[in-house]
Amino acid sequence: MTPWVRRLLIANVAVFFVQMTMPALTGGLAFVPVLVLARPWSIVTYMFLHGGVGHILFNMLGLFFFGPRVEDRLGHRRFAVLYFTSGVAGALLSAALAPSAAIIGASAAIFGVMFAFAHFWPRDQILIWGVLPVEARWLVVITTALALWSGMGGSRGGVADFAHLGGYAGAFLYLRWIEARRGMAKLQRQAATPASERLLGNWKKINVAAAHELNRDELNRVLDKISASGLASLTPQERQFLSNFVPPDDRKPPQA
Repeated sequence: MTPWVRRLLIANVAVFFVQMTMPALTGGLAFVPVLVLARPWSIVTYMFLHGGVGHILFNMLGLFFFGPRVEDRLGHRRFAVLYFTSGVAGALLSAALAPSAAIIGASAAIFGVMFAFAHFWPRDQILIWGVLPVEARWLVVITTALALWSGMGGSRGGVADFAHLGGYAGAFLYLRWIEARRGMAKLQRQAATPASERLLGNWKKINVAAAHELNRDELNRVLDKISASGLASLTPQERQFLSNFVPPDDRKPPQA
């Protein structure tokens, strides 16, 4: 059990018990699109409300099964952002496509976590009802198709189909944003590191035997110094000397 999964499970269960004792709470915390300006907090609080034992049970099972691996992969802070981003995106899409429908439940946030799971482990098999094996990627495809079909038909079963789709959309955009930032950070690190410094990182590939015998003793001394104290310990003269022995293929700058 990871930290944020534990916190969210406890929070959802606690709010559900409060709902059972104070039913009026639901009306004040549910997300109602036409009242969002008067109750802006509801875009978050609706995620912690549920319509019954079955509703919260299935949502918390989804969080329990998918959440820990996703949190381990993303890190605690990013997992929390993923969860709430998916939930908020679910509310926004529901408001855009079903403006008269009030919604409650953690489903949009859970769908976002499920999308992240399928993104990182697309071929992992999920047992539907504990029996039917389905790859995570196909589970997302199937549930997307079902939500579209049901949503366009008016969601007669009382399911917030557009919120589920919004959860998927929010998770997709957030994961793309993370990946774009990582790619940019990698390029920035490479740009900030001189090419000569990057090349020296290949010092272990230097073939001492191929060096001229007049240079071998000095080359061995420099390599021993790196082994003992690291590249940072080299003087500018030693760095220049070492760069002469980097294999030609390793002189190419890394590709982004």
